[in-house]
Amino acid sequence: MRRRFGRAIALDGLSLAVQRGEIYGFLGRNGAGKTTTLRVLTGVLRADAGIVEVLGQQVTKVPVELKRRIGSVSQEQHFYPWMSGRELGRFVSGFYPTWDGPEFERLTKLLDVPLDKRAMELSGGTRTKLGLALALAPRPDLLLLDEPTTGLDPVARREFNDLVSTIVKERGCTAFLSSHLVDEVQQVAHRVGIIQAGMMRIEGAVPWLLESVKRVKLLAPLPSLPPGFEVVRGDVLRATPETWSATPWPEGTLVEPLTLEDIFLAFARTDAVATAA
Repeated sequence: MRRRFGRAIALDGLSLAVQRGEIYGFLGRNGAGKTTTLRVLTGVLRADAGIVEVLGQQVTKVPVELKRRIGSVSQEQHFYPWMSGRELGRFVSGFYPTWDGPEFERLTKLLDVPLDKRAMELSGGTRTKLGLALALAPRPDLLLLDEPTTGLDPVARREFNDLVSTIVKERGCTAFLSSHLVDEVQQVAHRVGIIQAGMMRIEGAVPWLLESVKRVKLLAPLPSLPPGFEVVRGDVLRATPETWSATPWPEGTLVEPLTLEDIFLAFARTDAVATAA
């Protein structure tokens, strides 16, 4: 990993850089490019263009030595159905020199995953939690999560995210969480990036995003926007927090703060609307 930058992931084609030791929330609608990005990072797909850097190495195809430092959990878990959780642990351990057997046992106990049941006998939520335990047991430097909690009940979702947050904090590893569940991402992510049609629209820490994107309701249209502002869609505008603080608005103007979900919808929706002001 490059100590100078401390980056765990960098993709210049998507203008994306994920820093070491953080949870990065990757938001986008279905089909926006989230899973494709994850597949590039795990080596399943090759990027068509641009530069991809994983754990400090520029790659066109992720080599085996890097894959051994990456843990991955996807929305659907593909296990050999006849294997029990314990047998899956033994099978997966053969691919990772850093496999920690006692840690796998601890994680499955913490997540209430029965190790003696075959994978085909487990519920979807329990299979997801088993997938997380398998991904974390080798103590990866980078954890890639592709909409892993879709379909989980609220309790299981909270347990999953709490464990990811704890592991990142304790180990200093990096988690890249792809999702379209805005509330979930807001709870755990240090920074958030919103993509639409394969392009990064905005990224930053959640407090910064909330201060940068707001709704402006005017009594009468302005001849032009104040310097430093741009229209996201409709009456939702974007500027730096400093620009918002320094800009005087006409009397009667209402500047409304938005939730992260409102901001996500403003950037991610593709239907055309009239431009504000």
